[in-house]
Amino acid sequence: MPIYEYLCQDCGKISSFIVLRIRDPYQPHCKQCQSRKMTKLISRVARVRSEESRLESLADPSKLGELDENDPASMARWMKRMGKEMGEDLGEDFDTMVDQAMDEEAKAGKSGGEGEEL
Repeated sequence: MPIYEYLCQDCGKISSFIVLRIRDPYQPHCKQCQSRKMTKLISRVARVRSEESRLESLADPSKLGELDENDPASMARWMKRMGKEMGEDLGEDFDTMVDQAMDEEAKAGKSGGEGEEL
């Protein structure tokens, strides 16, 4: 059963619908505002993988070649890739936190380096 996503032209909300018969024309309505002004979106394709397969993929040493543990941007890219590999959408909050951490790291580097030692 295909799941289709539509964008409401009135309120901007994305709604998902299971379409049982793709031969019949489908006229969705927005789940938020009930508008019929909907545009079909192209969605990502999901593939089903076992947890074991995902963990094996993460443990592959060839995927660690670009990782520089001293570079926050490199670490952020690696963390996002890990999240995607595990099938997790880390969301905008995660991206914002990573960007803030990278900004703070860049400011600390410009202002003379390391934090205070206790």
